[in-house]
Amino acid sequence: MAPAGNCTAPYNEAVNAQLNDAHLADPANPTLLEAANEAGMPGLAVNLNADLHCHSTVSDGTLSPATLAARAAGNGVELWALTDHDEVGGLAEARDAASSHGMAWLAGTEVSVSFAGETVHIVGLGFDIDHPDLIAGLAHTRSGRERRARDMAQDLEDKVGIKGTFEGALKYVGNPDLISRTHFARYLVEVGACNDTNEVFRRFLTTGKPGFVPHRWAGLGETVKWIRAAGGMAVIAHPGRYKFGPNAEYALFSEFKQHGGAGVEVVTGSHTQADYVKYAAMAIEFGLCASRGSDFHSPGESRIDLGRLSDLPRGLTPVWQALSSRIVAA
Repeated sequence: MAPAGNCTAPYNEAVNAQLNDAHLADPANPTLLEAANEAGMPGLAVNLNADLHCHSTVSDGTLSPATLAARAAGNGVELWALTDHDEVGGLAEARDAASSHGMAWLAGTEVSVSFAGETVHIVGLGFDIDHPDLIAGLAHTRSGRERRARDMAQDLEDKVGIKGTFEGALKYVGNPDLISRTHFARYLVEVGACNDTNEVFRRFLTTGKPGFVPHRWAGLGETVKWIRAAGGMAVIAHPGRYKFGPNAEYALFSEFKQHGGAGVEVVTGSHTQADYVKYAAMAIEFGLCASRGSDFHSPGESRIDLGRLSDLPRGLTPVWQALSSRIVAA
């Protein structure tokens, strides 16, 4: 299957302005997609309320795919993607629920990648959810999570005397193959070790803190290859979160682009206004499409709700324009 479309076509400010004005006046206008295609800009307007990054109980969220779809639609999301970690098991439910709410949908996942000694996340969008290369790659990435989780629990017991965290974390895992730091964090709040999950990650489970155990994830090149083989687009998730210096960050973007990566999250729940500006500029510099996603996990934990993000900065090519042929219409 051919990978999703390119993000290097010239940005047409006048056409995008017309599409945005029309979209604001009548979001349900069926001629918008046709107008964009005729203008050589497949997809909808830049200010479409797209939320292309969130998590369900299939990975480390607290709501089911169907409940997430209802919440997204209720918050005015017009194009939605569920992006569970290293897993596509919730996508059929998400697709059907999106359709029932009259909301357009894209297939999605978020893959854990090791790069320059750090864990980086790559979102895949618009792929064939049954493609064997992607399915096998995600299964490989998931392997080893249980061993890591047991080591995390042992480290918490040895260093701070908190026992039973592996069994406690399992209570919060909809999919036991995807036990993660987030599930440990919820258990630590439950037992009163911390007041909330933000405090957990300040005191535990991060580099140099009790409970942190590094893991060797998939490689950047192979991850992009799996996503592209399945007809999708690879997107760097929340780049502002990574603790890279300028050289390592430039290397990440350069290698990602060389491997065929095509997008970057510019507007996301953990980014500041300064991050919007910085990564909009990097999207332009590297010829990448811009994505937008809340990274919503839970009503009680997430920084921002589904559909409540700022618009993309002007001058960018949104991922949904390049992925228009992959969008499942409402």
